[in-house]
Amino acid sequence: MTRMVYYTASTLDGFLATEDHSLDWLLTRETGDGGPVGYAEFIAGIGAIVMGASTYLWVLDHAGEDGWEYDLPCWVFTHRDDLPVARSGGVPGDIRFTRGDVRPVYAEMAEAAGGRDLWMVGGGDLAGQFADHGLLDELIVSFAPVTIGSGRPLLPRHVEMRLTGMGQSGEFAVVRYDVLGGAAEQL
Repeated sequence: MTRMVYYTASTLDGFLATEDHSLDWLLTRETGDGGPVGYAEFIAGIGAIVMGASTYLWVLDHAGEDGWEYDLPCWVFTHRDDLPVARSGGVPGDIRFTRGDVRPVYAEMAEAAGGRDLWMVGGGDLAGQFADHGLLDELIVSFAPVTIGSGRPLLPRHVEMRLTGMGQSGEFAVVRYDVLGGAAEQL
């Protein structure tokens, strides 16, 4: 069964990035290779990804337009018409720019994922839009031992969850939650 998983990192005070979209706080911390939900294990179960434009641009800025590392279809929610298409080894990635209601995009992603899970990469408000429609099933958050006081919130709305696991990965406390009322719970 396909599930939408919001797999991300956050500051201890609940921010994904600063107001100007910086993740410098994240890059100063020691991450572990494994932990309770290591990246290699996680990405192996993913069939499609989705992110907001700010996250997409951050990835491009740090990997370069030709350093796209995902070989999965990726939906990017944006209001802009001028975003570059990420490339890997000179080949364009499977990037699908979209806007509007998340429900039809969720259906497209689930079909493309072929039974594997969907990864909500970033954008707390975008994750919240999926949650608003009962389409967010799980949060896996790696909390860094740093606070920034303000910025882009992890999930800027009321969402009820159930703790299902926790552990440590490097300096990060990793917690796992099922979203109450998520798509998987509704089946």
